[in-house]
Amino acid sequence: MNTTVEAREQKLEHLAGKYLTFRLANEWYAIPVLDVREIIRHTDITPVPQMPHHIKGVINLRGKIIPISDLRLRFGMPETEVTDLTCIIVVQVAPAAGQQVLMGMIVDAVEAVVQIHARDLEPPPEFGTGLLTDGLLAMAKFDKRVVTLLDTKKIVLEGSSVGQIPMTP
Repeated sequence: MNTTVEAREQKLEHLAGKYLTFRLANEWYAIPVLDVREIIRHTDITPVPQMPHHIKGVINLRGKIIPISDLRLRFGMPETEVTDLTCIIVVQVAPAAGQQVLMGMIVDAVEAVVQIHARDLEPPPEFGTGLLTDGLLAMAKFDKRVVTLLDTKKIVLEGSSVGQIPMTP
């Protein structure tokens, strides 16, 4: 078997696991469930000046200040219209050994935690340069739809000055 094909299959096998699925503009996305700290209802966000356009501000979550990103804006979509289903997914990622960063991501709706098998995964298509394709892990064929698996660390930390804000212990 071709070594490139073998490497791709090993990567896809490694990506199999439990994911939290959510919707943005009627499209389905998923992040590894182990990256999710908690899910909260949309709440008032305190704006912070001089932030990238997708950073809506910060919230106080039980004494911790958490930056909040509107994933629709992050992906070049229209701003999220807040509804009863709008949620903030609080994720925790490690930019480097010994560091932890908390970030809230505004999504249209959280769907479910699902098991995604390697046989249902395909590598993301090549879209060319200048697109956020390095934040895409794979595409999953799940329940008669396509779900885009996201790399939480890259989505949260890259292209954003808040990627350098450490989590308070």
